Amino acid sequence: MSKALDGTALTIGIVGAVNWGLIGFFNFNLVSFLFGSNWMSRVIYAVVGLCGLYLLTFYGRTRDMAS
Repeated sequence: MSKALDGTALTIGIVGAVNWGLIGFFNFNLVSFLFGSNWMSRVIYAVVGLCGLYLLTFYGRTRDMAS
């Protein structure tokens, strides 16, 4: 279960990072383009944010694996 959650969170985090890169380089928001500026976009941003917070746990787990 943890491996599936890790992979899902990592994929969503990468999608969020690509979206921020598109905003930074080209002023193009992929999420707004695909879903508009409505509640669905807010849900997507919230899920990406939660995945980012979950991915913070990778730091502690990689440190444990190195020991």
